[in-house]
Amino acid sequence: MNEDQVNDIIQRWVKEELKPEDYQQFKNIGSACLNGGDSARLLKFLQDKKNQGIVKSMGCVLVAPLVNEVVKKERSLDHCQAAITHLTRVALLRLEDRRAACLGLVLSALQKQVSQLPVPYTKQQEEADEYGLCRCCIALAKFTKSFIVEVKRKDGNYTATAEDEELRTELLKFCMRSLREPLLEAELNRNRKSSLWLFATEIMVILPAIQESLSELLFFNSLKKSTLMDNSQSKESRACLAYLLFVQLITMDSFPAVFSPVFVLQCNMEYINQLLSRYAESHLLKGLALYSTSLERVQDNSLPVSLLELKSFYSVPQNLVKVLTDCPMQHLRESGLQVFQLFINKLDAEAKHKFFRCILKTSNHAGVESYIVKNIRNQVAFSMKPGNANKWFLGEEFVSLLELVLCLPQGAETDLLNSMDRIMESLNLLRYLLIRDKGLWSSTDVWEELGRIQDEYLKMLRVCISISRAYYSAELKALREDQKDAARSTRLVKSITVKHKQVSNMSPDVQNQVLQSALVTFDLMESLIVRIEEITEEKLKISN
Repeated sequence: MNEDQVNDIIQRWVKEELKPEDYQQFKNIGSACLNGGDSARLLKFLQDKKNQGIVKSMGCVLVAPLVNEVVKKERSLDHCQAAITHLTRVALLRLEDRRAACLGLVLSALQKQVSQLPVPYTKQQEEADEYGLCRCCIALAKFTKSFIVEVKRKDGNYTATAEDEELRTELLKFCMRSLREPLLEAELNRNRKSSLWLFATEIMVILPAIQESLSELLFFNSLKKSTLMDNSQSKESRACLAYLLFVQLITMDSFPAVFSPVFVLQCNMEYINQLLSRYAESHLLKGLALYSTSLERVQDNSLPVSLLELKSFYSVPQNLVKVLTDCPMQHLRESGLQVFQLFINKLDAEAKHKFFRCILKTSNHAGVESYIVKNIRNQVAFSMKPGNANKWFLGEEFVSLLELVLCLPQGAETDLLNSMDRIMESLNLLRYLLIRDKGLWSSTDVWEELGRIQDEYLKMLRVCISISRAYYSAELKALREDQKDAARSTRLVKSITVKHKQVSNMSPDVQNQVLQSALVTFDLMESLIVRIEEITEEKLKISN
């Protein structure tokens, strides 16, 4: 399209009523200028007084291509940034008519473009602000201030109009979108007052300024507000809001203190679950921090078993177990384990009993199960202290839990090496129980059941050890024969799995070490079994 054709189109726009296709054509012409490196000419057109009617009517459609040009950083940015600033000012002039709707369109368009910018994570990235995200966020906060002032000015006895309510709604949408992007992805720490931290503070101040109660948003979210965006987005936004409030303590001094710690925990579990169900580091960090902070305010041994019936109190620990077992980042696994133990500490005896049963049945991970067994032993020790006796860890209910601990689900085919952590911890628990004074138990029936479970468990475990020892001994013998015979040095040992590692993929020396280590493990298990049997015989002699 040559210059004369463009001028003819512009003259038609000035004289005639605009049609829907004119908006797309205006965008195409502006984009062509940018693609041709002629941003200066486009800026001159936008700033020309005689073109302001066209700019006011259709200027907003150029925001997206202008922002994309800035993001590319392939040409001079000054003209594009000046054009964006001019279009923003023109938008402000349009807001006299249907102000709230226009504000919503402008904020939505701007945030959609800003959301495409990568979020800086480290301090160095944020200070460099290579892609301008931090500057954009601060500019957005400044852009909304005049509208926030207007809303605040109409407080008190003023009867809000439908337009006023719509303005509040658009500002709320802006805040909720900001909480999800970019604040949910950003590292926010009150010890480092970064640009994004300041933006987060601005958002948290805006909400009460437009008469949005933080407690209502978090704890009593209305259907109307939840439909501002789809459910998952709304939940992510409120999860970030809960993090900023309860972990980073932004505006916490004005938050009502009437809510009990258990109620706050119960409400926050929904957001914790949302954060822990994602594998992004920023989400997991916020989820673990919110979980820990919410638990710390709760008294130890106080959470009732009824809470475990709630969906979130089941889902959150399950997601936490996934972090412990699958997350590749060690610092997150370590933090997750601390929170896992903190949660256990807050449960009362019955709730602990039920929670332990649930994890033993669902985790399918020997390390997690061994950690639970260790906690069971600690609870037995606690229950034996004066005033702490209970049926869940010292009475008849304990038997059902013990049956889950002292069992081999795969029977004689159990992989002892992959289950080693759990088996060793279970044997230690059994030894601990046997050396206690049976007079501490609530009835002799419990002691008799313990004996029955012990006999069945040890009998099956001995069978497993015998089979496994024979198998690994044969593999070791075959390996040594291969090493001696140079002509057969290329023979591959058949594939066996030890602790999830393929032995056949290892060098002969490493294979030898692994197989010998397995045999030592079996010896260690058997020595514990022998010691348990000795304690049992000693107890029988004393009782007779």
